[in-house]
Amino acid sequence: MDNKYNMVKMERKKHIALIAHDNMKDEIIEWTKENREKLSRHFLYGTGTTATLISDIVGLPVKAFKSGPLGGDQQIGARIAEGIIDLLIFFWDPLEAQPHDPDVKALLRIGTLYDIPMATNRATADFLLSSTFMEGEYNRKILNFSKAIDMRKAKFKEK
Repeated sequence: MDNKYNMVKMERKKHIALIAHDNMKDEIIEWTKENREKLSRHFLYGTGTTATLISDIVGLPVKAFKSGPLGGDQQIGARIAEGIIDLLIFFWDPLEAQPHDPDVKALLRIGTLYDIPMATNRATADFLLSSTFMEGEYNRKILNFSKAIDMRKAKFKEK
């Protein structure tokens, strides 16, 4: 493979971020209860209230960051960029405007940029968690940003 991409290996134990907007908190709690056994085999992270609720109600250890509107989405995004978070489960509310919509969009953009699996609803979360990739290693293919910039500069100079 050319050096346009870097391979980043996900280990067997994934680092999973769990986030839910206020109207979706009950949904993510129900989902984590149903998937408690599978989730217990991985490292869990979450924003503010979501992390606290999962920890208190479901009994799973979750590293908590700030609430989404207070910078928690950005903290999770930073962990994705650092290569710490492998997977994002984000039960967002598509019918309610959020005061931190730009942060949500940035989080989804960074997740796409770093090629991590993301679920924004229950069905996709179920598919991700039941994937054979969840129990094994997986190599993510991430754009080599410095190589991409060099290629863009070269194209610009040609014009």
